Amino acid sequence: MVRSMSVVEDIRAKYEAIRGTLHERGRRLWAAAEATSVGWGGITAVHKATGIAQSTIAVGKREIAEGLDAPPGVRQGGGGRPKVTDAQPGLQAALEALVEPWTRGDPESVLRWSSMSLRTISSELSGRGFKACPTTIAKLLRERDYSLQANKKTHEGKQHADRDAQFKYIAERTTAQHGAGNPTISVDTKKKELVGNYKNAGRGWRPKGSPLEVNAYDFIGELGRASPYGVFDIFANAGWVNVGMSADTAEFAVESIRRWWRDAGRAMYPNATELLITADCGGSNGNRVRLWKTELQQFADELGVPLTVCHLPPGTSKWNKIEHNLFAFIAKNWRGKPLTDYATIIKLISATTTKSGLKVSAVLDENVYEKGRKVTKAEMDDLRLDVHAFHPEWNYTIHPRLNGEHSPPKAVLAGAKS
Repeated sequence: MVRSMSVVEDIRAKYEAIRGTLHERGRRLWAAAEATSVGWGGITAVHKATGIAQSTIAVGKREIAEGLDAPPGVRQGGGGRPKVTDAQPGLQAALEALVEPWTRGDPESVLRWSSMSLRTISSELSGRGFKACPTTIAKLLRERDYSLQANKKTHEGKQHADRDAQFKYIAERTTAQHGAGNPTISVDTKKKELVGNYKNAGRGWRPKGSPLEVNAYDFIGELGRASPYGVFDIFANAGWVNVGMSADTAEFAVESIRRWWRDAGRAMYPNATELLITADCGGSNGNRVRLWKTELQQFADELGVPLTVCHLPPGTSKWNKIEHNLFAFIAKNWRGKPLTDYATIIKLISATTTKSGLKVSAVLDENVYEKGRKVTKAEMDDLRLDVHAFHPEWNYTIHPRLNGEHSPPKAVLAGAKS
């Protein structure tokens, strides 16, 4: 009896020393080897010392007797718990029915996605009598070809078959303008920015442990928001930004172009006979905005030369030259820097440069622009607007009105015509 207890204690001590390193099969074979070394009563002794089932030890002894040259997996075939879908018939169907209402896209598509979290799905299934943890649900969804996916911007209303053709049309017009010594500008409004001691996305180099401290909440303060309207001279690789303090309206958009012409364009293109403007189809310079066209007419009257506008097709605003050639570098230049006041914004925009030689100027526009200005039919009828044969809704030219009250001031005309 004393020897038997000594053997059990000895086996228990060895088992406690190595049990953390053993997987299921290794534990089974080790127990079988210990039982074999003890001899008669070995299976019982190992069972008492370790708690490993006697049937498991017997299986291990049989495996050793049959040879271990080609060991099977850690667990014997058929071992372990049954699959959750086998143990709970109907679980997979319940999961499909739960996720299906949130399915997006083509119903015939192999890949699908759910906007519900795994924990939410687990809770919903629990309420329907099924038990499945979030990890199990993720595994089941992957097996059924579900995946986590973000939104994909593809729908833009009516799809336009001539999008590529419009880009080619713009390229041809731009090349022709450049050959004639006329300017081509890309225009758009950059994202509005909070003015004040607010967090600005991005990081900048600072002494370790001393980040710039900004307001905890991004409420619009007394300084409001800045509306940077940009003008990018494509062939001169030069940017010009009018930083507005008021609403982003069509009047503000055209005033920005007017200021660019007076500050930079007129001196750079003294013999210009036409100005080509490329713009998005939406926003303050959208192709359906009446005020945009009436304000352009006023500018054409002042300038004394035609203004041709070519809009990028709907859904393609990210291909606008100004986005990648100007706005992206402005955002990079002021990342991590709070836009505490308008003077700081002007300074950061003006300091933007690139290796390719980009130069940027910025001014502050303190004018107040009224929202919701209506344009009458009579005002539209008074426009000298010629639409192009190719997609007239995207391409048109506004000619100056040179008679009577519409005659442009000589000071403005100077240097505008050849």
